[in-house]
Amino acid sequence: MKHTFILIPVIAVAMIGCNSGETKTATTDSTTATTATTTTVAATPAKEETKAPPMDSAAKMKAWMDYATPGDMHKMLASMSGKWSAETTMWEEEGKAPQMGSGVCENKMIMGGRYEVSTFHGTMMGMPFEGTNTIAYDNGKKKFISTWIDNMGTGMMNLEGTYDAAGKALNLTGKCVDLLTGKDMEIREVTKMIDDKHQVMEMYTTPAGGKEFKTMEIKYTKK
Repeated sequence: MKHTFILIPVIAVAMIGCNSGETKTATTDSTTATTATTTTVAATPAKEETKAPPMDSAAKMKAWMDYATPGDMHKMLASMSGKWSAETTMWEEEGKAPQMGSGVCENKMIMGGRYEVSTFHGTMMGMPFEGTNTIAYDNGKKKFISTWIDNMGTGMMNLEGTYDAAGKALNLTGKCVDLLTGKDMEIREVTKMIDDKHQVMEMYTTPAGGKEFKTMEIKYTKK
């Protein structure tokens, strides 16, 4: 590996600065003489920028391969592939009676087992409902990243989090806009893996200045 240092311009600047000192003597008349001395301070040599050494090509390739290769977390996502029936329960306000619904969810892995895509069709609050979820496990960030879109809005919900192996739960957090206030509110989503054929997803929201309460629960059963 080569390191290039630009020395010549720096040395030249230093030399010019050192030779720029001048002494001038001015005589006014035969009886009075005044000597004025002007000194120019040498310019400070410009500092070189410290650059990180270039990454070795083999190390760069290994880092990229580690980032791109599906691992254990992707295998865990793949274990959820298939069709699931869903029973939904929603609470508009804490203390109010919930609204019930049902649907069907299908999970599949795409792009060589790197991402999971879920499509949901059913009813929500008595209306036809459909939504699409993508989940990635980012090998670089060591986190899960989830996106959600549906036909009851025009936005996209983004969540991030980690998997708790001991509790067999995927814990995600994020924010979305409270449509009543226009302010952000916190979202917490927990998906518990009961066994190979049963899962429970719980969603909690915290309005700005308010307290957290449970807004949704979906019970999944694999077909």
